[in-house]
Amino acid sequence: MENFRFCSPTEFIFGKDTQKETGSALKKYGAKKVMIVYGSDRIKKDGLLVQIEKSIADAGIEYCEFGGIAPNPTARSVYNGIKVAIRESVDFMLAVGGGSPIDAAKAIALGAVTKDDFWNFYNGKSSPERALPVGVVLTIPAAGSEGSGNSVITNENTHQKISVRYPDLLRPRFSIMNPELTYSLPWFQTACGIVDMMAHIYERYFSNTTDTQLVDAYSEAILRDIMDQAVSLKLDEDNYGARADIMWAGTLAHNGLCGVGKVEDWSSHRLEHEISAFYNVAHGAGLAVMIPAWMTFCASRNPDKLWRFAINVMSVDPAGKDTEEIIDEGISELKNFYHDIGLTTNLSVLIGEQPDIDMMVKSLHRNMGDTLGSYVPLSMEDCKEIYKLAMEG
Repeated sequence: MENFRFCSPTEFIFGKDTQKETGSALKKYGAKKVMIVYGSDRIKKDGLLVQIEKSIADAGIEYCEFGGIAPNPTARSVYNGIKVAIRESVDFMLAVGGGSPIDAAKAIALGAVTKDDFWNFYNGKSSPERALPVGVVLTIPAAGSEGSGNSVITNENTHQKISVRYPDLLRPRFSIMNPELTYSLPWFQTACGIVDMMAHIYERYFSNTTDTQLVDAYSEAILRDIMDQAVSLKLDEDNYGARADIMWAGTLAHNGLCGVGKVEDWSSHRLEHEISAFYNVAHGAGLAVMIPAWMTFCASRNPDKLWRFAINVMSVDPAGKDTEEIIDEGISELKNFYHDIGLTTNLSVLIGEQPDIDMMVKSLHRNMGDTLGSYVPLSMEDCKEIYKLAMEG
């Protein structure tokens, strides 16, 4: 196990009706004027926004709104949000929704307190020194951004989708998590969220760091529980217990707990970012395509953790089988799980056309350099091969 520092200061307020505590949470953390950042009008139609506004007003806090954040939030929306935040003199960001409004709110929080271009914090040209504090009311369990210092923004002009980690600045002060708020989600969004949170664990689980038995064991347990609860939820979408487990699992998957003491990989995410940057697909749907392809490529090159994953997570019976057979069956079972929750594992099917692999690899090289990942270090030629494997589904 590597040396590590782990600090997760976010206060999690979990359970039924907790959205009514938004005002008191903001007051506790010193908010005077809040900018509410959200995505679709769903939170207006189901009355959530009204509840939040009332809670904020009852706490004696001023607020303004900034809605319309799209999936794969764009630099343009962040620039517009920064203008609003500066004009309204806000001192606190409140994201309501899933990963997209949370990531956008974090980017606005960075850009509203500097004269630097916020995008420079994403492309590596500058490092931020401060940010407005962020709070969250979570409605889509997926990205884990409610408990992390991470943010992902797409620059639509350059077709770059880049993630940053600023845990000291961007971890939310609080996150309100009511599983009931996820009842109205379309199943596709729920399924994509399930894939995303599982992928956050994979990126940490598939590591060459040794002596990580405890971290691996609870990572495997979370993965198994997510899949079990996904099946329960597919049968009964109003199953509160299943929704509660999945919502909390999404947080545990990405708050850093599953990566303590380990060298992390992140190849699958970066391969997928090129797909959603150019073809604007849902991130989780793209991961369902890329993860099995990445596993297939790595199987013969570094079978160790893939063998363990097949047995301990995908419940493959190893009796009478060699390592290659066990891994192949594990990958096949994972694909079957993705299919069972309604997602494709074929890249061409996902985007509805033949992908321009050379274009994506060129962009990947621009964003990431000559190599990618650590579990199996990937050259750009390797990445091209993985995209081709993803077309086989």
